[in-house]
Parts: sequence; C-alpha cells; structure tokens
Amino acid sequence: MNENTKKQRMVRLLPGLALCLLVIWAGIYGADLIGAALGATGLLPEGGQSPVSGIFVAILIGIIIRNTTGLPEIFISGIGFAVKYALRLGIILLGLRLSLTEALTLGAWGMPLIIACITVGIGVTLFFTKLFGQSNRLGALIANGTGICGVTAIMATAPVIRAKENEISYAIANITVFGLVGMLFYPYLAHFFFADEPIKAGLFLGTAIHDTAQVTGAALMYEQMYNSTLALDVATITKLTRNLFIIAVIPLIAYLFFRSEGQDGANMPKWYKLFPFFILGFLLLSLLRTIGDATLASGGQAFGIFGASGWEEFYSFWSSFGSTYMLGLAMAGVGLSTNLKIFRGMGMKPFYIGLIAAISVGTVSLLLISLFGDLVQLAY
Repeated sequence: MNENTKKQRMVRLLPGLALCLLVIWAGIYGADLIGAALGATGLLPEGGQSPVSGIFVAILIGIIIRNTTGLPEIFISGIGFAVKYALRLGIILLGLRLSLTEALTLGAWGMPLIIACITVGIGVTLFFTKLFGQSNRLGALIANGTGICGVTAIMATAPVIRAKENEISYAIANITVFGLVGMLFYPYLAHFFFADEPIKAGLFLGTAIHDTAQVTGAALMYEQMYNSTLALDVATITKLTRNLFIIAVIPLIAYLFFRSEGQDGANMPKWYKLFPFFILGFLLLSLLRTIGDATLASGGQAFGIFGASGWEEFYSFWSSFGSTYMLGLAMAGVGLSTNLKIFRGMGMKPFYIGLIAAISVGTVSLLLISLFGDLVQLAY
C-alpha cells in the first residue's frame, strides 16, 4: 500500500470516527444531565451517581441516529473501523491494568463456568432447533454465536457449513437483539445479585452476554455506574478466555452438522484462521506490566527507566486511554451500526430459539456463580 493510498484510507475513516467521538461525548453529557435532573427532583441524592452510564446513553443515541435519520455512506467505513479495530486496541491496552499472573489466574478459575455456559448455549440451541423444525445450518450458527463470541463465531462458521444468506442474517439478528438487551440491562442485574462482589459481576457479564463488543459495553457501563474497574477486568478476561474456544468448537459444530446431514465431512478452516490474535496483545501487555512491576520492586526503577510514580502514570494513562477513548469509540460504533431493519421478515421460531438459548445461558451463569463464585474470589 503506497503513501497516497494510506492517506486516502485515513480520509475515508475520519468522518465515521468523528461521528463516533461526538456520540460518545453526547452520551457522557446526556448521562450527566439525567443525573442532574433526577437530583433536582429529589429522586437522586445531591451529588449522587447518575443511574445510567454515558456508554448506555451513547449506544441509544447511536441506535436512534441509525434508525431514524440514517447514515450517509461517508460515515460507514469509520464506524466499521471503530467497532472492529478500536475495540481490539482498547481491549489490548486493558492488559496493562493486570499482571500476567492475575490474568491467567482469573481465566483459569473461570474456565469451568465458561465451559458450562458454552455447553448449555450450544446444547439448548441445537435441541430447540430440531424441536421447532428449523434448518441444522441455522441452529449451528445461532449455537456458536450464543455460546462463544457472537457475530464473529457466526461469520467464521457460515462458510464452513455453507450457510445461506437468510440463515446468516437470522443468526446475526438473534445475536444482535439478545446481546443488545443483555448489554443494556445485565449490568443492573449483575449489581442486583452481586453488589459489592465485582469478580462475580464480571464473571456474569463475561459469560451471559454474546458478543465481545456487547460484553465490553456492559462491563464499561458497570464500571461507570458502580466505580468498579475490577468488574471490567474480570469480564474482559472471562470473555477473552471464552473466545479461545472458537478454535475447538467451530470444527466440532461443523462435524456434528455434516454428520446430521449424512455427509462425510468438509474442509475445516486452519486453526490460525480462527484464533483471535488480539488476545495475545492483551497477554503481552499484561506481561509488560508484570516485568515492569518486578523490575521496579527489585531495582527501584521499572525497566531501569521509570520510577514508581512515573511507571504508575505510564500504565494508568495507556490503560485509561484504551478504556475511555478506544472502547468508547467502539461502543458508539455499536449503536451506530445497529440497523433494526435486519429483523424484518425474521420468522418467530428462530427468534424463540435465540430467546431460549440466551435465557438458558444467563440462568446457568447466575446459578453457578452464586454457588461457586466464592472459589474464584478466594483464588484471586
């Protein structure tokens, strides 16, 4: 790619990125206005926290813009870039908030819960797909989207099982509607069940919501409303660990699909085409934080460069930049890219399948965290 091509691409991205930035600013300002209005009416203590977060308001503003005035083509590229790349960069930068040991410990202790939720999501979806007489391809798409990582899993599965366009659209619509509902309301549900227990709240958000962007949005809302950075960290690690299962589950679902269709098999995708490599970026920055803390403790300077205050300022700035700006841009993009027209013509049976699967995963997550969540907290 030559220099002129790069510049042209950047110019194409700027309008959409600028719109995302305006939406997130409007969301933060709108949330403050809601808090001030409730405070003026006496429904909220003076100086109290607004009951809605800026992320919540920004997503709603984005959805309203997309589905009322619409979006000219000039904004589409930048919005897509924010949802895909700003999201991943923001998650990678969050790695600076945790040592590698903390990240791996939380991921390992959350593994049984993750496996249980994935199993329930896939099992329930395939069962009701057969019960309602829907196509095995549609069931496979909804199962992977619900169980693993939302739209990413659907798009990775679709070519393997040769899914039809309407099946892909139906599956994405399912993940969009139920993931969006979970993103907007599960933070309140998590606080209702697990107030003052941020690890449990993070585990719930990381396992009960479908897509990576949706989990991140819910966790950011929880952080903003209840001042809990730990819940955001746990939700992020839980979701990244869950995403890793895409490597094993998609080939398994494809095998079950072809066996049910009476076929011998199909060309499976290479493992590296399924691997979510941004997880490695998160772990790399967690390792950087670990080495910096270790060198600071042993020699008085992190990497022989930063003193205690300088090192803290460094990792705090970049992790905050990731969570505030990069993830904020991505969440505004989620709202602006949610086109409700996708639900037109969607039959009720696929909707019921997605609803039952979403409720099942959320219920199992709540139940298991209530029973065994203390073990993870003790390990952390």
